Amino acid sequence: MAETINGLYKAEVIHKDGPWRSIEQVELATLDWVDWFINRRIMEPLGYLSPKEFEMMYYEQEESLAMRAGLK
Repeated sequence: MAETINGLYKAEVIHKDGPWRSIEQVELATLDWVDWFINRRIMEPLGYLSPKEFEMMYYEQEESLAMRAGLK
């Protein structure tokens, strides 16, 4: 799995956006890509939502169920 993510990162950031002039440029591009990958990319298995949207929806549903059960 790690090799797949590393390959994706290299293809989408390092090779596509290079050549790089400094380590700082690579670091900022990496942080931006990681933010996109974790929070904003749209995923088919999640119903075409981003992981962040799906997680928010999950916790809203959990809170709603807890309220209906009288646990909150």
